[in-house]
This record gives sequence, structure tokens and C-alpha cells, in this order.
Amino acid sequence: MKKIFFVLILIAGALQLSAQAPNLTNDTKPKPAEKPLDGYYKKTNIISAKVAPYASLRESDVMFSKRVWREIDVRDKVNMIFASPKARLITILTDAIMAGELTAYDASSTKDDVNGDEFSVILKPEQAMAKFADSVLVPIFDTDGNQTGTVVKAGEFNPDSILKFRIKEDWIFDKQRSVFEPRIIGIAPMIRISAAGQSFDEQPAFWIYFPEVRHLLVTKPAVNRNNDATGLSFDDLFMKRIFASYIVKESNPEDLRIKDYALGIDKLYESERVKKALMDFEHDLWSY
Repeated sequence: MKKIFFVLILIAGALQLSAQAPNLTNDTKPKPAEKPLDGYYKKTNIISAKVAPYASLRESDVMFSKRVWREIDVRDKVNMIFASPKARLITILTDAIMAGELTAYDASSTKDDVNGDEFSVILKPEQAMAKFADSVLVPIFDTDGNQTGTVVKAGEFNPDSILKFRIKEDWIFDKQRSVFEPRIIGIAPMIRISAAGQSFDEQPAFWIYFPEVRHLLVTKPAVNRNNDATGLSFDDLFMKRIFASYIVKESNPEDLRIKDYALGIDKLYESERVKKALMDFEHDLWSY
């Protein structure tokens, strides 16, 4: 009887020890159960980071402005940081939208918003998520197991299916500060629409107002291939231009995209021409 009682005491003691946190200070006093620190220091710099605001800009100081649209392909080696399984950009955006922390705007063309990128119509979180999943027909059965009809439901969203992001930005020369800089206005995940067995060109699922999403991106650490202690956030990737992209459109009177007047490899040449024209403008400002 005493042996059984002694065994029970040992089991109870083992269960109590298993619920305690690791004792790393050789302290005999038991500690309350808590999750061990994953590492040897707390990473709080990015979590508590604040957005670095742009310099104030007056219309009278804008001597030159050019709007361009460019696309980031996450399959590019430089851009794989946006699609890391540990921190996907699309997951950050969709989680914030579903939590009500971020606003998604409809990318559909309207009479007042021809390109659908002027942040005119707000989407509900469910409407925004429905843009990603293809609709499927789900059969409806009665109590006897007979099919009585079908209902259209959204399929499951796969974050790996988002391969591109479109950026809308303005290149501005501020004569007051003598600075020529880009300022991102919006970002949109790209989706490919399929209908009647045909696949159409990729188009934005919805638009996110970049000044709003910056407050979220600045607190999300980005995964670096070479160093885990770089302290880079997703906001840094955009503000420091740590990405590869190609221009798909520049502002023009006809509102044409590059693919509307260039085909094949000529689209890439035209994209590089627009990019070079912007760089040449800045270079010519300081020619003597």
C-alpha cells in the first residue's frame, strides 16, 4: 500500500514539473507555465515600429510628375521574399482585410473610374476574398438523396496562386527639396480569370491604398536569405525599393497600356525605355 502511494506521489510530481516553464536560472522556485523564448533575445524593434512619414509636399513645389504602373513577379529570385511561406505578402493583406484592419477597394471599371484604381468603391471582406476563389457548382440533395439543384459557391483560396502584384505610383520632382522620388499610391494582387474554358489576362483582384497599409507592413518582418537580423520590414522593401519590377503602363493622353501598342519582346523594350526616360530626366536636372 505504501509503495502504491509513493508511486502516485512521483507521478503527480512529474505532471506538475511538465506544466512548468524551463528553469534556465537554476532557481529552485517553480515558475508559472509559459511559452519559452524562441531565441536569446526578444525581437521587438519591428513589432513596435512606426511609419516614417513622407516629407510634406505642396502642389506649387511639384515641377514634374509622372504616373506609372509596374508589376512585381514573386517568381523572380529578387522577389521571392514576398512569397516566403514564413511571411507571405498576400497572407498579410488578406488576414488584415478579414480582421477589418485594412480596406479593399473594387478594381472594376466604372464610368467615373475607368481604370478601377481610384479607390472609389469599398469592398466588404467577404467580397474581397471572393475575388480570389473560382466559383464552383455544389449540388443540392433532398432527404432521399436525390439531387434537386445546384448552388454557386466560392472555392478555396490558395495563397500560392498569387504570383504578381501591381503597383501604382507617382514619380515626383520636388523643387523645394531638389528631390526626384517615387511615391507608391496603391498595390493590388493579380489574379487570372478563367471562363468558358478560356484563360484571360491577369487583372487586379482589388486595390489597397498604400499609405493605409504602411502602418501594417512596418510591423511585419521580412525574411532575408542571408541574414536573420537585418531588421527589414515589408514597408522597408517598398520604401527602399528592394524588389524587381517592370513597367506595364505610363500616363498618356490615350490611356494606353504598353501591351496595347507593343507585342512580344517589344513590351520589355518599351518598359525599359519608360524606366530610362525617368532616370534621364533626373540626370538632366544636374547636367552642367
